[in-house]
Amino acid sequence: MPVQQESTISPRPPTGAPGTQRVTRRGLILAVILITQLMVVLDMTVVNVALPHMQSALGFTASGLSWVLSAYTLTFGGLLLLGARTGDLLGRRRTMLTGVSVFTAASLLGGLATSPAWLIAARALQGGGAAFATPAVLALLMGMYAEGRERTRALGLYTAISVGGAAIGLLAGGMLTQWLSWRSVMYVNVPIGLALVIAGSLIVPRSPGRPGKFDLSGAITSTLGMTGLVLGFVQASTHGWSDSSTLFAFGAGVVLLATYIVIERRAAEPITPLQLFASRTRSGANVARMLMTAGMMGMFFFLTQFLQDILHYSPIATGLAFLPVSIALFSGSQLSARVLVERYGERLVMIVGASMSTVSMLWMTQLSASSGYLDVLGPLLLLGLGNGAAFVPLTSAALAGVKPEHSGAASGLVNVSQQVGGSLGLAILVTVFGTATRDAAAGTSPTGLFVSGADAAFLAGAILLAATAAVVGLVIRRSPVLQPELAE
Repeated sequence: MPVQQESTISPRPPTGAPGTQRVTRRGLILAVILITQLMVVLDMTVVNVALPHMQSALGFTASGLSWVLSAYTLTFGGLLLLGARTGDLLGRRRTMLTGVSVFTAASLLGGLATSPAWLIAARALQGGGAAFATPAVLALLMGMYAEGRERTRALGLYTAISVGGAAIGLLAGGMLTQWLSWRSVMYVNVPIGLALVIAGSLIVPRSPGRPGKFDLSGAITSTLGMTGLVLGFVQASTHGWSDSSTLFAFGAGVVLLATYIVIERRAAEPITPLQLFASRTRSGANVARMLMTAGMMGMFFFLTQFLQDILHYSPIATGLAFLPVSIALFSGSQLSARVLVERYGERLVMIVGASMSTVSMLWMTQLSASSGYLDVLGPLLLLGLGNGAAFVPLTSAALAGVKPEHSGAASGLVNVSQQVGGSLGLAILVTVFGTATRDAAAGTSPTGLFVSGADAAFLAGAILLAATAAVVGLVIRRSPVLQPELAE
């Protein structure tokens, strides 16, 4: 179906514009972009603490409760490639505002839910809105800043939001649930979303779309294939890798994605231009991002349980316990963007950051039933600094040398690698945890069983993070200046 090009206003002010006006306008646009990203990222964890309250209020079964998280994950991951290409064709501002509007309406519906099915449907709709908004905001950021120092610094803020937002979500979820109710974790998005739609309409310039057609067969196969892949990881984390539903989801996902690649090779207007994969730098950065996200999943998932079940922290105390990692992530990302990348180069910063995160995860394997918060604080700070430092150049390398008309698709691949990495990591670490607890000595206390399983999961996370450093060292060869679509 042909699409109309959105009228264009350059995001960069004209030459000669007053410096203060330029800084203020760009700062406001960047604020809208970052707050949009934060709202989407928060919703991946903000409901975690509220799950028990949702279960008792709406009558969820134990297995059904997991779909409050999975429904969001599935639609978000499944629609990312389509959402990314929509921004390229229809314009990024229009796509971002549409995604935020859908997300906001879904949040209101979720807060009004009176049954499990209602809440799950609202969460799925939230994920769909996020899948269109997230690639668009990253593509808008790329359009605002030329490749180099300014873009790297802006990506430092984006990285701090994207990675640290998960920890902030745990804190916000605990506060809202304990002080108000579980419904507030849904309602809180409504005023924020409305403000973003208004501000985005007034402040964010129209970005150029381009005439073209949606590759309908590519859109269908990519969406269903990604959904099948993510569903496979979700099922593996809850039912095991050999479960028939897990195997069917993986099989369907692989077949559909293989079909999608065949279609894209022949399509005049592909959903994801395959030349984006020709660069070893971009492909290596996306693989490394997937592995790094997979490795760090153990920290949020198992430390949340450790703090609440072993140290008996309240929901708010649990959220506050993760605050240092958000501060460390922000500090690490800003240090990386403003000093380290310029002084030492992207590749070295990636390797050192991933190595620091590996050490932090190995440190966590020393946790025991007698450990206190100070035993957790050190690894949290090291992990935050390492991840914050590494994710900035990883994001920059994954977007290096991309033509403007393909920046939405490239941004979508960045988000896909992170989404798939999170689902993959959770599935692997939960499996390792289950195996370790089953192999524990007979008569081990429940606390001992949990600690034994968590330590094994942290070790698996460390291996994934070490693989991140290995991929960067062996694959990425980033040159200082890259020509569009030709970077090696």
